[in-house]
Amino acid sequence: MVQVQSQELVKGFVYLADVDSSIKSELRYFSNQNFIGKPIDGYKNNCVIVTKETAKVLKIIQKKLLKEGLSLKIFDAYRPQQAVDHFVKWAKELNDTLMKKEFYPKVPKSELFKRGYIASKSGHTRGSTVDLTIVNIKTGKELDMGSPYDFFGAKSHPFYRKITEKQKENRMLLRRIMLKNGFNPYDNEWWHFTLKNEPFPKTYFNFPVQ
Repeated sequence: MVQVQSQELVKGFVYLADVDSSIKSELRYFSNQNFIGKPIDGYKNNCVIVTKETAKVLKIIQKKLLKEGLSLKIFDAYRPQQAVDHFVKWAKELNDTLMKKEFYPKVPKSELFKRGYIASKSGHTRGSTVDLTIVNIKTGKELDMGSPYDFFGAKSHPFYRKITEKQKENRMLLRRIMLKNGFNPYDNEWWHFTLKNEPFPKTYFNFPVQ
């Protein structure tokens, strides 16, 4: 059964699947598989929404990867402000540590703000930031990046040294192709990139992902 997209998007935004349906996705905040352990406010459908400009560049990158038997896989893209507010509220509830062992084993929950893992504003809410990785099309498996997506710790820093050469190589493959095509990286997360010339650099949106 084909799922029909149910909302008229804000002008300047698109469903990524409408631009390139070959790009894979696993919207973690629509599921229980995230650092909170349950679906996040504002995620009402498993669909990737980005600005038109971001979608165009991702399509170019995907075309290059497909030639190598690889594909992009999106974990998160546009993120409504209500989701960010959900993160902030959760971070203040110090007893809720359901997913600590998997996502922040060495970071006290009380320090998530201070260390920059949780913030009251996110570039994702402007629509041109993506969290992503690369998968091998033949096996369907993600390339081994040395740490899981959304892992809070030094291991997720792009140039972390205590990982294998292959893991470093995989990180640099993703980083190079994103930088070469106009995205800026983030110092603390190998998976996080923002379009340099983003169309809404100072606007934080709050329409739901649906």
